[in-house]
Amino acid sequence: MIRLELGEKMDLDLPMALGLLVTSILAAITGVLAVAALQKRGDSRRGTIFADRGGGTTFLFDGDALVDATPNARALLSLGSAGGAAWSRLRAHMQDRFPDFDRALDRLPDEGVLALTATDRSMVLSAEMRGGLTRITLMDMEEELSSGGADLLTLRAITEELAQLRSVLAQAPIMAWRESAQGQIVWANSAYLLRASQDLDPGQDMTWPLPRLFETGAAPHNGSNQRQKLQRSGGKENWFELVQHQDGQNQVNYALPADALIAAEDALRDFTQTLTKTFAHLPIGLAIFDRQRQLALFNPALLELTGLPPDFLSMRPTLFALLDGMRERNMIPEPKDYRTWRKQMVDLEKAASSGLYEETWSLPGGQTYRVIGRPHPNGAMALMIEDISTEISRIRRYRADLELGQAVIDEFDQGLAVFSSTGQLVMTNAAYDDLWGNDPSTSVINATISGLCNHWRDHCAPTTFWAEAARFRTCEISRDQGLHSELRLVDGRLVECRFSALPGGSTLVRFRLLGRDGSGLQGDTRSPALKTA
Repeated sequence: MIRLELGEKMDLDLPMALGLLVTSILAAITGVLAVAALQKRGDSRRGTIFADRGGGTTFLFDGDALVDATPNARALLSLGSAGGAAWSRLRAHMQDRFPDFDRALDRLPDEGVLALTATDRSMVLSAEMRGGLTRITLMDMEEELSSGGADLLTLRAITEELAQLRSVLAQAPIMAWRESAQGQIVWANSAYLLRASQDLDPGQDMTWPLPRLFETGAAPHNGSNQRQKLQRSGGKENWFELVQHQDGQNQVNYALPADALIAAEDALRDFTQTLTKTFAHLPIGLAIFDRQRQLALFNPALLELTGLPPDFLSMRPTLFALLDGMRERNMIPEPKDYRTWRKQMVDLEKAASSGLYEETWSLPGGQTYRVIGRPHPNGAMALMIEDISTEISRIRRYRADLELGQAVIDEFDQGLAVFSSTGQLVMTNAAYDDLWGNDPSTSVINATISGLCNHWRDHCAPTTFWAEAARFRTCEISRDQGLHSELRLVDGRLVECRFSALPGGSTLVRFRLLGRDGSGLQGDTRSPALKTA
């Protein structure tokens, strides 16, 4: 009986045990699949091959290309102002801390694994190469921060960058400040604070909000940018150019020193005014063309000399347009045809560009212009037009007077020769040329008193008169009394010679033929031998 009850009980518990076993196995499988699914979902969301998602600073490179990086590593690459590829930004971060970074990375393909310690021993860099990929890991020697998931490397990089920015602003030579939307100065750099402290009374401290040095909305000083001046206690003024930049609700301002710029602009304005006044009073017409040969500057004299209207010149015509306008008003020598004139104008432009153009224009109206072209820097060109009609007329009158005077003395029977104060022959008349058989203007004889005395001596009988005549110009006694003598030519004729002093140190020499009785002869009584001399 007992065996039967036990056997029946065992038959009843076996199916229940098998059911429990199967249920347990299925539950375990379901749990594993659920965990695997969750892990797969998380990995697909993060898109990284690193198991350490929360912390660590690890980079994976294929050559110079970044394959993957941990979040802390990507945060480190995003810091700083260095641009370019990820490899370049990483090198910029590592150069200051690991001076041997580049040389160590060159040895990595041969060694496979390496480790570097920072100069300040605050971090360690480990690198290894497997399958052509380079894995670089940064580890801080101190404990990582436990809050916020940030690591100490990222915090140190942020702190160092902040310190660099503060140092740059503190040492900046320009004033910079930040204003709130209400117009209060909420921040200023050292240059601003130093300048503001100079205006404080003795014993007075800097208060909050910070004092304002520049007023907004001030009128600009001869420019598009806003410029203001600050006056020191000693009375010295300093000009600044204000640059404003909107940063959200606040406004960032910079004050650039503009003393040198203001001084240069004032000097340039004064110089321009001086040149303008000088050009305005010049009687010479001045036209300056730029490298495109457009009129850039002209003076009032150009209007009078060319006859062109002011509105035409104000439109900045080209060189050829200006010359065309002058041609229409008969202010240019008229050639036979337009093609020849156009070629002359092209030659003018080329010659003026090389600094070789200078001509005299005889205009149809009777005026005479001197035109000069000169090159200027940067390809510019200056054209100067001067009315020399009066000068030409004076020269012509002078030449006419000389010709008239020559014609008058040619009518004298006596041979005349005039010497300047330096002893140089100035003029002779026809009777002199006939007497001595030569024209000094075409002769190779030395046309001085001493040279001509030798020439006269050769055509006269021996006498000591010519030695005294050669010293006449420098001898005061002889000049006061004059010099006179009768000479016998080699052909037998008798000639009276007189040396007389003229005003200004000049000398007049007169030759008169004498008869046998000592009377003067008229007409040409030269011998054939002297005529051919």
